[in-house]
Amino acid sequence: MAEDVRAEMVSTVLEIVVTEGATVSIGDTLVVLESMKMEIPVLVESEGTVTTIGVQVGDVIQQGDLIAVVS
Repeated sequence: MAEDVRAEMVSTVLEIVVTEGATVSIGDTLVVLESMKMEIPVLVESEGTVTTIGVQVGDVIQQGDLIAVVS
């Protein structure tokens, strides 16, 4: 079952840690966001393969925007 990873707040994409096709485990970091001068890692909540990265470094994303899909 695919898991959509979505933004929880307005933020800027600071770093993309994984690539499409990467195998990830629970707790792995997908991307690092920056909001209010704080770095916020976005962690995987299920094991699988990253099938989609929906952001690029420097993107300003809104709450609910798709960051990645893990299936």
